Amino acid sequence: MFVNYRVIILLLCISLLSGCSEEKLKVEQRLRSVKYQEITTLSTGSSRTFSGVAKGSQEANLSFKIAGTIKNLPVKVGDQLKAGQLIAQLDASQYELQSQQAQATLAQSTAALRNTRAVLERLKGLYENNNASRQELDAARASADSTQAQVRVARKSLELAKLNLSYTQLKSVKACVVAEVNIENNENISSGQSIVKVSCGQQMNVEIAVPDSYVTLIKQQMSAQVSFSAHPDKSYSATVSEVSVTANGGATFPVTLALNDNPENIRSGMVVEVKFLFTQQANSKAIVIPAIAVAEDMQGRYVYVVESSEDENIGIIKRRQVIIGELTVNGLEIIEGLDLADKVVTAGVTVIRDGLKVRID
Repeated sequence: MFVNYRVIILLLCISLLSGCSEEKLKVEQRLRSVKYQEITTLSTGSSRTFSGVAKGSQEANLSFKIAGTIKNLPVKVGDQLKAGQLIAQLDASQYELQSQQAQATLAQSTAALRNTRAVLERLKGLYENNNASRQELDAARASADSTQAQVRVARKSLELAKLNLSYTQLKSVKACVVAEVNIENNENISSGQSIVKVSCGQQMNVEIAVPDSYVTLIKQQMSAQVSFSAHPDKSYSATVSEVSVTANGGATFPVTLALNDNPENIRSGMVVEVKFLFTQQANSKAIVIPAIAVAEDMQGRYVYVVESSEDENIGIIKRRQVIIGELTVNGLEIIEGLDLADKVVTAGVTVIRDGLKVRID
């Protein structure tokens, strides 16, 4: 029987090639396809609004330098104060007694000084006539010096007592407005305890708290629009005057703005909304992607991007840590972590992993 080995070999090759193609097709079919969004443009600009309060440019908490009992409190919130006007007064009886006692002590020391000086002068004459010893003269001189030191101490004590007596009255240093009253009549207070809060000067400021993701975008002399809840139909322009470099106990940083105008109907403590417009230049790293594309675990927030491989139809999943901004109507803003041309996975984030090969449709 004649066997055509060439035909058999050819059939075997065809079968092997067919099997390889089918196996490759099965492998490609097992690869998961992912939905992604390629970043083609950066955000052209966005506005952000932060809440805060109005505050006078010169606000101070006034307090007594000494402790005591409030005897007189003639002011109330909203009062216009003149320079030198009485704000509060302590019961001065104990400080008056201390002043009187110090004055009496000074009088006694002064009388004793006159006496010791007289004795010293008399002994000088006796010593010159050899009627007193050198030891008696030195003792008289030491007594006079000691009494003179006592007079100096008594005089300083009287000055301190008079100073404490003057501290029983709390007066306004300049023209101000009473913003807060923190105590009541007949209340016992300690030294340094806030009695009233005053707002001085014509300039009105606004204080806001800015999250750490935006504080680096806010610079001094940057402009913003301010609106007050008490006057929602009006807005005012303001300029950033201070940007804190430390957080105020949380993840927010204090920022102060000065109103360019000084409207009469604005009062310290009013609630405000401050609107900033961050342009593309100022916010050049901001990218907006679907919020569902961002995941979070113990290591922080992250996204998955698709990187190219040798096969143009197959991609490799890579995890990318990101810093997010705020949620906008167009999606979630990404401050750092992504660049132009990145392909961000926008579906199935929870079922893929770093290094996984996927099919690119």
